[in-house]
Parts: sequence; structure tokens; C-alpha cells
Amino acid sequence: MTRPRPSRPPAQRGAPGEPPAGVGRTALGAAIFRAIESRRADRLFADPYAAAFLAAAPAVLHRANRGTLARLGIATGAAFQTHVVIRTRFFDDYLLAAAAAGVRQLVLVAAGLDTRAYRLAWPAGCRLFEVDLPEVLEFKHRVLAARAAVPSCDRRPVPADLREDWTTPLVAAGLHPDQPTGWLLEGLLSYLSAGEAEALLRAVGRLSAAGSRLACEAGDPGAGELRERARATPAVAEFARLWRGGLPDPAGWLTDQGWRVSHHDGAAVTAGYQRTVPGPVAGGGFLTAVRPSTAPPPVGGQSTGAGPAAGSGRPRRK
Repeated sequence: MTRPRPSRPPAQRGAPGEPPAGVGRTALGAAIFRAIESRRADRLFADPYAAAFLAAAPAVLHRANRGTLARLGIATGAAFQTHVVIRTRFFDDYLLAAAAAGVRQLVLVAAGLDTRAYRLAWPAGCRLFEVDLPEVLEFKHRVLAARAAVPSCDRRPVPADLREDWTTPLVAAGLHPDQPTGWLLEGLLSYLSAGEAEALLRAVGRLSAAGSRLACEAGDPGAGELRERARATPAVAEFARLWRGGLPDPAGWLTDQGWRVSHHDGAAVTAGYQRTVPGPVAGGGFLTAVRPSTAPPPVGGQSTGAGPAAGSGRPRRK
């Protein structure tokens, strides 16, 4: 079967101060949010490396962009900032809970500039795989090496393009499909079409033994009122243009494939962390799912082949 081939801007050599090709400005935008949160006295997490990524790409903070960055603190931009902050903390807690329950291999799909391998306190024996484009992982390695950062787990970068066969390199890097895996698809599905998202999740399913876990956002953060506001807000309009919607009902789809799914309402999660949402809630919250020991046959017939499952031409990185 022919895999979908999502489009992606051609690779280009970055201008001075620009991030390398493949390192999306959205990834650096998320790093800005994490750096801002890390400076708060009541911060929900501390990412000591977020600012280092920004320093390595100073054009993102160029004087010409300062007005845009300032607008991120109000109105629609603030809603997205809150979403990224709450999402980060929620998925921190999800990953650590999976590890505490005995899951010892965890996979960050399209990991981008994520630094959980360094900033979280992992139990002994945890192996964390970061799947992303080679240039993204190289940029991250260069920045973190300059800070003498040391991971607190067995970190295993997996250079791979999600538009190609990424599961083979992942297994070659040491993933054991016969053991439970904790999967994180953070800020990813809404940048895919429904077909691309389904193909990616099927690939995840093929590598998920009983007891595996999965987490993602529950819906498209660019839906409804928020999408319209984002398109009218220069600070986030470039991101809004990249949204493709993902699966219309990811919870239902995962349930049909045999996962036991839980929905976590975005407003309730935000309130639980003692934060408020300044404006419309971005997306419908979060999903966590568990692959039970005995699952019903997947609806629609899930392929068991080992070939590539198309993924993402995702133009954003975490």
C-alpha cells in the first residue's frame, strides 16, 4: 500500500542566527514558553535548557520579533502559552507514572527539543527513545553538550523521518516490542491529516505489547473559536496555518483498536494545576490509553506487517 507523503518545505541552510534546517520555529516557540515558565516562582516544571536552545538560534529573539514575542503574553497567545505549559506538566506526570508502574522503555515520537531525559528524575533502568529528524537531534545534542548536560536515564536518540520507516530504526536502537512501552505523541496529531495520524497510530500499535501506554492531546488545539483567533493573531498565525486537524475522534479510534482510553478534560487539568486559561481552551484536553492484556480485534483490520507506517511531515518540533 502506498503511504501518504506529507509535504515539507525543502531543507535549506539556515541564515546566521537562524536554527538549522529541520528545527522548526514552532519548536523554538515552545521553548520560549518553557523558558518563561521556568522563571516563575510557582512554576509547574523547570527546564534549565530551554533558554539555551533560544540562545543557539538568536534570530528567533531578534529585535524585529520582539513585538511578536510580547504579544504572546496576552489574549490568544496567552491561551497557547498556558496550553503548552499545562501539556508539558501533564505529560511529565504521565511519563513518570508509567515508569513508576514498571514501564522501562518510553518513546517520544517527534521529540524535537524535549529535554525530559535530562530534567526528570527517572527510576533506575529507564530507557528513553527520542525519534526525530537527524538535524533536529544533532542541534539538540550540540546545545546540550555545550551545557555539559547529563541525562538521568538511558537516552537513545533515533534519527528517523516519520514519513519513512521509523519503526525499524527504533527497534534497532533497542526497543523491545514484546515489552510494555510508554508512548508520547505530544503536540503532533493536529499537524497531521486524519490518514497520516491513523497510519502513525497503527505503527505504534504494532510495537505495543500488553501493558503499553500512550498519551496524546484529545483534540485539535486549533479548532473552533481558537483557530479563528489564532489566524488573526500575528504571534501564532504562522502556527495556525500548519494545523491539519488529525483524527476527528482519536479516543474513539483508539478504543476501536483495543486500547483502554481515559479522557482528561483540559479545563479540569488546568484547574488542578492551579492555573486559569486566559481565553478559549486549546484543544479538548488529553488522552491516556493502556493496551490491555486481552484486547478485542481492532475495528477495520489492523495490519501486522513490519513495513513503514507513514507519519508526519510535521513542520513543528517540541
